[in-house]
Amino acid sequence: MSVLNHNHVTPLSSSSSAIFAKNTFTGVRSQIVSVSSKKAGVCKCVATSPAEQTAYKTKVSRNGNIAKLQAGYLFPEIGRRKAAHMLKYPDAQVISLGIGDTTEPIPEVITSAMAKRALGLSTIEGYTGYGAEQGEKQLRAQLASTFYSNLGIEEDDIFVSDGAKSDISRLQVLFGSNVTMAVQDPSYPAYVDSSVIIGQTGEFQKDIEKFGNIEYMKCTPENDFFPDLSKVSRTDIIFFCSPNNPTGSAASREQLTKLVNFAKDNGSIIIYDSAYAMYVSGDTPKSIFEIPGAKEVAIETASFSKYAGFTGVRLGWTVVPKELKYSDGFPVAKDFNRIVCTGFNGASNIAQAGGLACLSPEGLQAMHEVVGFYKENTKIIVDTFTSLGFTVYGGIHAPYVWVHFPGRSSWDVFSEILEKTHVVTTPGSGFGPAGEGFVRVSAFGHRNNVLEACRRFKELYK
Repeated sequence: MSVLNHNHVTPLSSSSSAIFAKNTFTGVRSQIVSVSSKKAGVCKCVATSPAEQTAYKTKVSRNGNIAKLQAGYLFPEIGRRKAAHMLKYPDAQVISLGIGDTTEPIPEVITSAMAKRALGLSTIEGYTGYGAEQGEKQLRAQLASTFYSNLGIEEDDIFVSDGAKSDISRLQVLFGSNVTMAVQDPSYPAYVDSSVIIGQTGEFQKDIEKFGNIEYMKCTPENDFFPDLSKVSRTDIIFFCSPNNPTGSAASREQLTKLVNFAKDNGSIIIYDSAYAMYVSGDTPKSIFEIPGAKEVAIETASFSKYAGFTGVRLGWTVVPKELKYSDGFPVAKDFNRIVCTGFNGASNIAQAGGLACLSPEGLQAMHEVVGFYKENTKIIVDTFTSLGFTVYGGIHAPYVWVHFPGRSSWDVFSEILEKTHVVTTPGSGFGPAGEGFVRVSAFGHRNNVLEACRRFKELYK
């Protein structure tokens, strides 16, 4: 027998006695326990009811912008449903092809560099404390020469960070609540949610599944997943991800040229998320700065997460060209530098050592091998759904497969797949209203798991 004592459990001796009483006012049974002790007489422990525990309230109002958010953030919600499913089926082998988290080990050429830097911190000669908030000079220079050679991007245009997702929120702080914004529909949920939190939006409109004051740029198979810009209203900020998460579609050079010209005509700023650029092949642009004039209207975020398995290590960067200026001529980069210096102490020096190793000839080769592995997984998934008669998009320039289930609720399909195959996917509507009727299947997974998941898909939909 045990007794509830607030947040911990105290075992009772065989000589302990317990009395249960019903509280007249709350109707809650309280357990009053007297415990005999050789050293300390008799003590009483009364379990506090939930109502009593939460009775006190501060005088601080909740952030009304956060209160606008609908349910939970998409990926934690999927995690919650996965956990509930595992409780229901404790013996099932659940395979996760939902959240885009990498699974393959970080190449040793990269981890050995991080280990060396970590061990060096235990020596007088190797110890370093605070680093430059913008990132180590050598890493910034290497990023510029590796990914932006001949594009006019210099090392002081690059800000090293703890990941592209963190920088998305910093950029929202940079521009504040008074700007208007546009976003691809469907798109990565962090763009919309961070805009809501910072106060750029109106209320959520349940009838159309959209927030007020956001321009949703519809991207569907009918328009080749690139918005019809002639129907897009002018906004201050345009979030654009290519290769796109979730559709896996990558914008062509011609399409990105239209986007840059649209931004110039409207005096807008593009925030270009290139987190999957290394998956791009052929002439399809890997950076927005390959497009003439982009430095005057664009910021680019990027990350080592999906190249080197750094989802847990956390290392990315953002490019803010010195040519990008506000309406009064003030450089945007100077304000972003102030944001970084005020709210960030720089990326981990151990992670930055790993970043430098990623950019060595051996590291680049290792990253391409990792990316190649996931692209092979993607092909297996694409071939599976295609063989089953589904219309499939993406899967060429990105590790995501966008499977069409016309006329069906994407959450219903998600639940059906999870219940009948024990495979976790991602419902398309979680990325925006235009994602309804689609499910995203991630190629991030061990090869055996991907093959087994595809076998189960064939059993379900044969």
